[in-house]
This record gives sequence, C-alpha cells and structure tokens, in this order.
Amino acid sequence: MSDGTHLGTLLYEEGLLSQADLDAALLEQERTGKPLPRVLVETGAVTEIDVIRTLATQVGLEFVDLSEHPIDASVAAMIPEGLARRYRAMPIGWDEDRLVVVMADPANVFAVDDIRAITGADVKTVVGTESQIGEALDRFHRLDTEVDSLAQTAAEELSEADDLANVRDVVDDAPIVKFVNLLITQAVADRVSDIHVEPTERDLRIRFRIDGVLHDVMQSPKSIQNGVISRLKVMSDINIAERRVPQDGRMSLTVTGKPIDLRVATLPTVNGEKVVMRILDKGRAMLSLDDLGFRHEVLSRYETSYRKPYGTILVTGPTGSGKSTTLYATL
Repeated sequence: MSDGTHLGTLLYEEGLLSQADLDAALLEQERTGKPLPRVLVETGAVTEIDVIRTLATQVGLEFVDLSEHPIDASVAAMIPEGLARRYRAMPIGWDEDRLVVVMADPANVFAVDDIRAITGADVKTVVGTESQIGEALDRFHRLDTEVDSLAQTAAEELSEADDLANVRDVVDDAPIVKFVNLLITQAVADRVSDIHVEPTERDLRIRFRIDGVLHDVMQSPKSIQNGVISRLKVMSDINIAERRVPQDGRMSLTVTGKPIDLRVATLPTVNGEKVVMRILDKGRAMLSLDDLGFRHEVLSRYETSYRKPYGTILVTGPTGSGKSTTLYATL
C-alpha cells in the first residue's frame, strides 16, 4: 500500500472521507499522476487541515490550526520574514522556555537549526498547513509593514498637537485615518475582544485582548499619539477638548462586510490618554445556547430557569469570557 493510499484509508477510518470519494480520488490520481493528498484537497473531498492533522497524528506530532491562534507580534518578529517564508515557519508563542514554531515541514532539521541559531532559543516544532502559515505570514508582515509605513508618514507630517486647533487638523489626516482603520480591521480579523491604545513615556503601545489574554501588537512613534487618540475620540463622539476626566463613547462600523459596534473608554494617565475599545461583533454574538458548549443537564436547568416569568439572571466572568454572548443567546 502506498503512502497516499494509506492516508486515504486513515481519512476513511476517521470518518472524514467517504469510500466513494476515496475511490474517485484514486482514479483521478491514476489519471493525472498527482499525489493523492493533493487530489483529495483539490476535489474538495477533504480539507487541507484534515490531511495535515491526520498525518501529524500518525507520526506523533502536535497539529496547530493557525486560524484559531492569535499572532503575538513580539514572538512573530523573532524570525525574519525571508527566513520564515523560505522554511514556511511561523513562531506563535512559548512553551516554558522553548519557542513554539508552526512549520509545514518540521522534519527539516536544517531549518530548525537555522531558526534556533537566529532566535537564540530552544525550538519546539508543531505542524500546520502550508496555506495557513502563508496567510499568517502575509497578515503579520503586511500589518507590520503597513503600520510602520503609516506611523512613519504620520510622524513626519504631524507634530505633537497640544492645542485644540491642531488636534482638529490632525484627526482627518490621511495617515492617521488609515492607521486607525487598519488597526480596527486587523483586530476584527484576529477575533480580538478589546483593543488597548496605551501611551508610554517613549511610544504608543497597541495591545489586543484575545481569549482573555493581552498580546503586544505594535509600538508606534510617540509623535502620532495625539492624532490617533483624537481620531478615535471623534469617531466615538467623545469630546476631544476634554483630556482630564474619563469619558465613554461608541462607534458603529462595517468591517469586511460585517456590522461591528465598538464601546470606547478613555482614561487620563501621566503619559496621555489611554483608550480601550471593546469590539461587539453582532454576527458572532447571535449564537444559540446549543452553540455555547453547555452540558445537556446544565442547559436543561438553565432553560427551566430563564423561562420563568420572574427572577434575575446573573452572568459573571472575566473580560472576554462570553457574558454578553450568553445573554444574547438566551434572548
């Protein structure tokens, strides 16, 4: 039995592939000479993720679905773009003191040695699909390049806008508008629950909260701080002249065709105003209770409780844990 046929059998045994699809793929493989995994994916019989996950399981390697994993900018930047693309490798985090790197070919010992040498870290390799690794590299390095370019342009065009007249001028400046739009678009794409825009003594730090954990995304020049924060305040209908007290606002946008609401809060700090934006994705919020992972007996008790004509439902949990989603699903 060839390796390809063995893979087809494994996919069939896992319930991921029907016998009819396997037979058709084997005929197509014989006709074209293409590898069976490629035929299976091209014909839509299985997904690339199904193929790679099954192969990884068979050889005892961990598989990572990058579509479900946030990109930590500080970690992703440890491998230069050229090297990452050459070896189809994406660093995603740390496992104790080892750098976790998703690779299309983790058996490439030369690649692992090069990554170890350039990062100065012990490396733990896991398996990912080539297409997802490419998309992750495109997303991170596009964001990194575009943000750096926009920040540099804004820094050259803008000075510290300390008076109200200057602030009103810079909020509509093209680089600032593009910077803010890119920031929000990327956050929605990465399924971020909160965006933190935090002034420090030397720069403007951007952090994303994903699955309850804050990740550093970028550090931009201090010179664009007032423009970015003022732009966010204008979009949220917050008084840009008031910088001494906390303020709250809200904005509604359409991002990649999806309606998105953002709750915006500002807070004065010693280094300038901090802005926190909570992303409320209406599409993601409209789930049913069956989608939330309740055990059957727990869901049954909960349904009995919320169907009563009186009483109070109290939902608690940390930031980003799904409190609003649970209540929307209940409604």
